[in-house]
Amino acid sequence: MKTKFFIPFLLLISSILFSQTSNINQEKGIANYGYDVVSYFSGKPQQGSAKNAVKYKGADYYFVNAENKAKFQKEPGKYLPQYGGYCAFAMGDYGKKVDVNPKTYKITDGKLYLFYNKLLTNTLTSWNKDEKNLTIKADKNWKKFTTK
Repeated sequence: MKTKFFIPFLLLISSILFSQTSNINQEKGIANYGYDVVSYFSGKPQQGSAKNAVKYKGADYYFVNAENKAKFQKEPGKYLPQYGGYCAFAMGDYGKKVDVNPKTYKITDGKLYLFYNKLLTNTLTSWNKDEKNLTIKADKNWKKFTTK
C-alpha cells in the first residue's frame, strides 16, 4: 500500500526538481547524461566522450568512438531514446517529464526506453507489468509535448 503512494510522490518531486524546458532530457546541453545512445543497442550503455560529440536538435550527444558517432549521424532516429530521454513509465502513467537513470533501460521493437531508478524506486519494474498499455499512453502523452 505504501508503494502505491510512494512512487507517484517520488515521480512528482523528481519532475519538479528536474523539469526541463526542452523536449530533450539534457543537462548543460548534453543529452542522455553523456551516455552513447548507440551503445545501448550493443548490450551495454557506455559513457561517451566530448571528442566524439554530435549536435542534434539543440543538444550534444556523446559517443564512445567514431564508429558509433557515424552510425548516429547516418540514422539518428534509430538510436534516440523515446520521449526525449525522459522516463517512459512516468510519460505513460502520469504524462510527465521525469528524470532517468541512463543505466536503467529497455529496448523493445528496436526502440530505446529509459527509466527513473533512484531512491529505492525502479520504474522499469512497473513498466514491465503493463508495457503494452503504458506504451500506448506514453505515445499519446508525448504528443502533447511535441505538437503545438
